[in-house]
Amino acid sequence: MSAAPMELLRKWLGHPEDIYNLLRFKMGGYRAVMPRIDPDSLGRGLRTCYRYLNQTSRSFAAVIQALDGELRHAVCIFYLVLRALDTIEDDMTISLDVKVPMLHEFHSYLYQPEWKYMESKEKDRQVLEDFPTISMEFRNLSKVYQDVISDICHKMGVGMAEFLEKKVDSQHEWDKYCHYVAGLVGIGLSRLFSASELEDPIVGQDTELANSMGLFLQKTNIIRDYLEDQLEGREFWPREVWSRYAKKLSDLAKPENIDMAVQCLNELITNALHHVPDVLTYLSRLKNQSVFNFCAIPQVMAIATLAACYNNKQVFRGVVKIRKGQAVTLMMDATNIQAVKAIMYQYVEEIYQKIPSTDPSSNKTQQVISSIRAMSLPGGSMASRHHYSPIYLSCAMLLAALSWQYLSTISKATEEYVQAGEN
Repeated sequence: MSAAPMELLRKWLGHPEDIYNLLRFKMGGYRAVMPRIDPDSLGRGLRTCYRYLNQTSRSFAAVIQALDGELRHAVCIFYLVLRALDTIEDDMTISLDVKVPMLHEFHSYLYQPEWKYMESKEKDRQVLEDFPTISMEFRNLSKVYQDVISDICHKMGVGMAEFLEKKVDSQHEWDKYCHYVAGLVGIGLSRLFSASELEDPIVGQDTELANSMGLFLQKTNIIRDYLEDQLEGREFWPREVWSRYAKKLSDLAKPENIDMAVQCLNELITNALHHVPDVLTYLSRLKNQSVFNFCAIPQVMAIATLAACYNNKQVFRGVVKIRKGQAVTLMMDATNIQAVKAIMYQYVEEIYQKIPSTDPSSNKTQQVISSIRAMSLPGGSMASRHHYSPIYLSCAMLLAALSWQYLSTISKATEEYVQAGEN
């Protein structure tokens, strides 16, 4: 065998559960967690909205279409409205004197049937150019859904405008920025869940827990995307933290600063881990299976991503991603609260084993992991998530040896279903 097949074979042999779950996923298992919607059952406007959803985010399209009933359409429209708002914010060709009022007033455009914006140069500009179709379907939603979407859109627009010319300085401002761009999404989704009556009122009322759901995901993305953001001239790591390790945030990417860079990385991961107890409490309240899957899958992808990033110099040299097979395994497993607790336990243990004794944040990291352990082990013990018999392992290894090329093809074919862990 050449080097590439041998490397792939070693990867499969090291993670036999990936083989099993990739095959199970490819052979129809994904339908259990992400059933597809029938486009012929939709009117022309909604059909167009779902097409835009698929074009702007395959990962979110997959999980949104798995939601039950009218909630599916409400979340689809919510996503497209926020995508349109985000496209305005991201478009650097729009001057601030035009952009700031647009962000402030964007929620009002939902009730203006003819409003659209044709000057954007962004890749997702179709959601602005055909905003009348999106706003029409928004106005077709029940008023209870409209009120939530309009309110969140208003608050997010104001928050985005605030941070246009302001860098993230303190850890408090980091939380505030993440609240505006992700915590509000968690709060809005939670209110939609309760409005649909698929979930209890407390899910939508407890904004602190819903905010934590968004913050955990956003902080994970910001931590992982350090190098990509640096290359594009964006800075989201809080100055209060990185200034203790370097004079400029960009200095962390220099090889001579790698030890300090990793210490800074570990401190931010420790900060993000403080949201995990809230995440577990939130998920424990959910009753509807489609809502649980929708919420749980991104959270387990995030903890796996943080475990991969912790104490990892590669964050400052390239992209750190979880394996495709690993992502599929998480999607297939994260269907109930006990499974999610076991997954969280597995990955915080992985982080715990990598804590350097010389790391300045080591005590804080150990403390937050202890609190997550306590929530993940209600009875003081938990069976391993993965128990494979010797016969199974032998069969898996034989299958890997015979099928590395086929599995490579499967890995590529499943990519659109596992982007949630990478976006």
